[in-house]
Amino acid sequence: MITMERRDLILSLLKEKDVVTVKRICEETKASESTIRRDLTDLENKQIIKRVHGGASLLKKKREEPTLIEKTTKNQREKNKIAEKAASFIEEGDSLYLDAGSSTMEIIPFLKDKSVVVVTNGIPHVQLLIEYDIETYVIAGKVKRGTAALIGTKAVESIKEFRFDKCFLGINGIHAELGLTTPDPEEASVKRTAMLQSQITYVLADPSKFGEVSFANVSEVSDVDIITTVGIAEEHVTELSKLTNIEVIAL
Repeated sequence: MITMERRDLILSLLKEKDVVTVKRICEETKASESTIRRDLTDLENKQIIKRVHGGASLLKKKREEPTLIEKTTKNQREKNKIAEKAASFIEEGDSLYLDAGSSTMEIIPFLKDKSVVVVTNGIPHVQLLIEYDIETYVIAGKVKRGTAALIGTKAVESIKEFRFDKCFLGINGIHAELGLTTPDPEEASVKRTAMLQSQITYVLADPSKFGEVSFANVSEVSDVDIITTVGIAEEHVTELSKLTNIEVIAL
């Protein structure tokens, strides 16, 4: 099989499934592992695919964003462990910003019995915060369909009324050179403002977010502390190895 045919087959496999392992690609193409790794590296350099732990996936569209329901059902175990670790940094009396999204929502049960105050732009977060009897402020803003996040100019101005000890953000893409990104420029502004109002910012990100690049820039990777789990593709570990602000926890 010539190179072009092999790479077409690789892309066909990736369109069928979110993630395809190197082993599976080798079986389907009858090519060696070293050949497939070279193919995947070339396709990633052309920004067609993304390397993930043990395989590859198609690179998401820059404006593509899953709904909250879709986010909630993916990588649940990883998100729970990341949230548990994130909560370990929270101290009694802290004022917190919890970003909208499924990863940050996982923190809320770990706040039980902690004397904290929370500000959030996540509408689904509010009911859970009430259930755990946590003092909560909800910012103003426009409701974003699909994720139920409050965004826009009013959201940005509303956040400026507060100061936070710690800020916990979700993110769509983490790239060593291109930074932290999200599909929506309005939501990126909200995240940036929350960061500016906080003493320290933690980004909660499962391994699938590494190597992704979305439409709107939020910040440099060095501006935040990142909490993730094992399973980041080796190529992205190498890119990010010079950074000291990434904590990788075991599952």
